[in-house]
Amino acid sequence: MVRGKIEIKRIENVTSRQVTFSKRRKGLLKKAHELSVLCDAQVAAIVFSQNGRLYDFASSDMQKMMERQYREYFGAEILQKQQYVQELKNEMAIMVDKIELLQLHCRKLMGQDLDSCSVDELKEITIKIEKSLTIVRSRKAKLSEDEIEKETAQIAGEREVLDERSRLRQMFEEKPLWMQSRNLESDKSAPSCGCGNMNVSDVETDLSIGLPESRVQ
Repeated sequence: MVRGKIEIKRIENVTSRQVTFSKRRKGLLKKAHELSVLCDAQVAAIVFSQNGRLYDFASSDMQKMMERQYREYFGAEILQKQQYVQELKNEMAIMVDKIELLQLHCRKLMGQDLDSCSVDELKEITIKIEKSLTIVRSRKAKLSEDEIEKETAQIAGEREVLDERSRLRQMFEEKPLWMQSRNLESDKSAPSCGCGNMNVSDVETDLSIGLPESRVQ
């Protein structure tokens, strides 16, 4: 009896799917073993069930075969990363050397670690220090001049304010010319009379009604 061709698709029945997995898994691992024996080949097979259970076969050490496969598939990438890491290490070593030289140079400029310096090196250090002092003094003088100019401008402004206040105070305390001329004109036009010495008590202030002749003595 000829067996019909089975359609390759997911088996919906859970029991049938488990039975099929068990049978075909055993057949797959058996074929892997036969292939390794017949052809003297290194064969490894790894199968995980639906529940996550591991089934594997290896014709030799599985760990070594996995490492070999990893090197073959990712060897170029690993080599590139190793070269990149080595380049970074080389650059780091160069930067460390430069930093040490700079630190030593700074110590020499500060007057430290001068025992190993020759006469020429000491002359060069002296020239650099003198140049640095010249620049620092120039900058200090510039800042001092700017500060003096700022204070001078501030004092001049305050003096202008004081002068303006004094001028305004003088304007308010002194009478204008038109007020002075009016006072002089009023003094000249005032009539002169002999009543200048009259006392206030001599003036009659009584209130009366009628003619003056009929006032009661």
